[in-house]
Amino acid sequence: MSVVRVSDSIFARALGADFDRLHPRLRRRFGFAAADGIACIGSGSMERIWRGRAFTLPFLHVGSARHILFPETGHDVPFTIENWAYRDRYGRDTMTFVRTFELARRRRRFDATMIYSPLRRGIVDYLGTHQHLAVDLNVSVDARGGLRIRSGAQRFLRTRWPEYLTGVADLREWYDDASERFRIQVAVTHPRFGPLFGYSGSFVTSYVDTGTTPVPACAKPVRENPRE
Repeated sequence: MSVVRVSDSIFARALGADFDRLHPRLRRRFGFAAADGIACIGSGSMERIWRGRAFTLPFLHVGSARHILFPETGHDVPFTIENWAYRDRYGRDTMTFVRTFELARRRRRFDATMIYSPLRRGIVDYLGTHQHLAVDLNVSVDARGGLRIRSGAQRFLRTRWPEYLTGVADLREWYDDASERFRIQVAVTHPRFGPLFGYSGSFVTSYVDTGTTPVPACAKPVRENPRE
């Protein structure tokens, strides 16, 4: 396993000393920045993709147009996740989370780009192709060395959304030594309406030299939001 520099990693900055408590495989996966010239590409299968009750469908359909959630469900769905590190047009160290789900009838994507914000003292997650929605993330390390990410305050363009309009995303990722695979669970819930969307599964990773394989344009957002 190659050594990577973590001084500028957005997750190392957000977690501080707790970054060292991550499983070594997660430290490698979340420990690189644009200057390191590394990307992490994961491939595997989502054992289950689910959604909430019928009233969630319009919301999920609207989100799918900008690669934010989608209405389909499935089992054993082929899955890839691309984490490319680069500097955006505003000079911010950025990491992509491009998730692609090969569903039976169509391909769906769930895109995000993340930065570390000194102003907010944490990670800001820009969702979708145009970064219209910015979400503060609370990151922590669990007892098994896994990473937990919970969404916080959300802002649409310049306006902070009230809590009753927003869902709460809870992501857990850890490394399973027995199967030698990363495992992930994601659930988006609403405090009043209950479960909205989620998925769970596993994947393996490989690492790419971005000096020879540059960040593809399709992994970057169409529009970048300067506001944190």
